Amino acid sequence: MRVEYDYDTCIGMFQCVAEWDAFERDEDAGKAVLADSEETDSDVFVREVPDDAELDAKFAARSCPVDAITLYDDGEQLIP
Repeated sequence: MRVEYDYDTCIGMFQCVAEWDAFERDEDAGKAVLADSEETDSDVFVREVPDDAELDAKFAARSCPVDAITLYDDGEQLIP
């Protein structure tokens, strides 16, 4: 499973931070940050989801009010 996070879309509600510890608060920017990720496009960050964190990643993606978090499994988009 892979997570894609659009930093530019994020509005800083930090609901993802409460759901998965891979997301951290950046109070100065007013946005979340996806730890251990790689920027693949302008303000788009990607990382693999560990097997033991798949449920947390799903909750984080579903909790984002602006759909800044997208989950893929074997290339298929799961959320949103």
